[in-house]
Amino acid sequence: VARDPAAGLCDGEPGREPRRCRCSDPVAMNPFDGPGSPRAGEAEDGADSRGPWTRFSAWLECVCVVTFDLELGQAIEVLFPVVCVQKTSICYLSFPDSYSGCLGDTQFSFRLRQSVGRRASRSRDDVYNREAPVTLQSETSHFFGYVYFRQVKDVSVKRGYFQKSLVLVSRLPYTHLFHSLLQIIAPEFFEKLEPCLEAVCNEIDQWPSPEPGLTVNLPVMGVVLQVRIPSKSDKPGGSPVRQTNLLPAPTLLPTIHELDLFRCFQSVLVHLQMLWELTLLGEPLVVMAPSPTVSSETVLALIGSISPLKFCCDFRPYFTIHDSEFREYTTRTQAPPSVVLGVTNPFFIKTFQNWPHIVRLAEVRMAGDLPKQVKVKKLSKLKTLDTKPGIYTAYKTFLHKDKILIKRLLKGIQRKRPSEAQSAILRRHLLELTQSFIIPLERYMASLMPLQRSVTPWKTPPQIRPFSQDEFMATLEHAGPQLTSLLKGDWMGLYRKFFRSPNFDGWYRHRHKEMTQKLESLHLEVICDADLLGWTKDKSEVEIVDLILKLREKLVSSGTHVRSFIQPTECFWGENNPK
Repeated sequence: VARDPAAGLCDGEPGREPRRCRCSDPVAMNPFDGPGSPRAGEAEDGADSRGPWTRFSAWLECVCVVTFDLELGQAIEVLFPVVCVQKTSICYLSFPDSYSGCLGDTQFSFRLRQSVGRRASRSRDDVYNREAPVTLQSETSHFFGYVYFRQVKDVSVKRGYFQKSLVLVSRLPYTHLFHSLLQIIAPEFFEKLEPCLEAVCNEIDQWPSPEPGLTVNLPVMGVVLQVRIPSKSDKPGGSPVRQTNLLPAPTLLPTIHELDLFRCFQSVLVHLQMLWELTLLGEPLVVMAPSPTVSSETVLALIGSISPLKFCCDFRPYFTIHDSEFREYTTRTQAPPSVVLGVTNPFFIKTFQNWPHIVRLAEVRMAGDLPKQVKVKKLSKLKTLDTKPGIYTAYKTFLHKDKILIKRLLKGIQRKRPSEAQSAILRRHLLELTQSFIIPLERYMASLMPLQRSVTPWKTPPQIRPFSQDEFMATLEHAGPQLTSLLKGDWMGLYRKFFRSPNFDGWYRHRHKEMTQKLESLHLEVICDADLLGWTKDKSEVEIVDLILKLREKLVSSGTHVRSFIQPTECFWGENNPK
């Protein structure tokens, strides 16, 4: 598929479905082939391998170089290590489509499903996920791709343009960290190619594993990046990185994942409340943007707007017609799925006309000192390929706009307040809004937990009470969001709709699992403190055997080594009892 300006439109003419082309098979870089590759080491030694590439695998799944081939279109030039990933999808997602007209250097992100054969979670990922915030946990069924694309004029190339992408593929949603890393290594790579990339991969293999709560120093190409890996025990708002006395002095990254929210939302500030609600409710949403950079950043900003609540629906920061889910997401035979898609091809305006919410963005234009705000428009006006920017939806918000926030941000623009400060104001507002919404749910969920005194060593632990929507709604009058938020509106209506969303289902399943584990832990503590020998004095042999079997089952299910606990119980029957 031709992507360079000389080739014209590569995804099809406006109004007509683009043609599909295949990508070439990858050619692996020789220095990384063979038994020393990360996956070879894992296959031989298991998930906790201490082989030469284990540390590399803790951060990255693979590194790809995608180039433009005159015969085949996009082709993977380098794939290290040779892993089971959707190579064709990576090829297409690693290049902007021709409508974007991206000249120079462009950075963006994508997300795609993992191949079925690679979905098994490794023990290292499980350990990390236990301590990481839910919004930063390692993906088990999807990959993130972080792209640095270069397109420049080059007379030595037949069509006159050099086109190549360096792609980092990872399970970790560390957007800011990996794009900062690409800014260091990509320019050097485009000059020196493979030798440079081999050296970088060897350096990454020396990095410590990402451990929540720790500040780590990550050396690469003469620069030391210093970052703190967030932990689920962190207070909302995060902890700053503390600088250490290192030579050379490290480059401090204040965050590993956060974006410049103000830049992402500056043309939709007056509709921020609506976009937050649509994301919270898991509504089908399409972001049509002028470039994959704007597309991916806007989608990721929307997903992050409901943090610390995890977005439990699918999302694709950059989506093309070549994606394996294209037909699944564009069929008109069923309702649109709960997914947020970022696209750049105008063809999608025709394809997504049956979707309920479409955000059409353009390059930010200024109205005096202020960015021009898009308007909410009727879906019926979304008919032509040159559709004007706007939010095309019939959705009516449950909550009123926060006019104080909007005035504060607009005044900040007039006073030339730095974008970082504007983003901090936005992030604080969204965090408080989400917390105001989720705290009543957390409080009610905690009330469903059995009392600790009801947990005894001789009985199965009591069950967590089921979640009753009506019972919860009755608590809102005295313990609702109005205690922590000044926003007025139909909070109860918002909760009712939230109960029907995948985000509620995901939140409830996660909290119920945590509570079940806590209950099991309390039960084990009570068993450990119990006088088992005293209990057996007036019990029959059948009752004692039944207890021992239940204890064995309990210890096995909790992952505890059983033998040392079970053997002493033989004294219950004496030396000659039949076992």
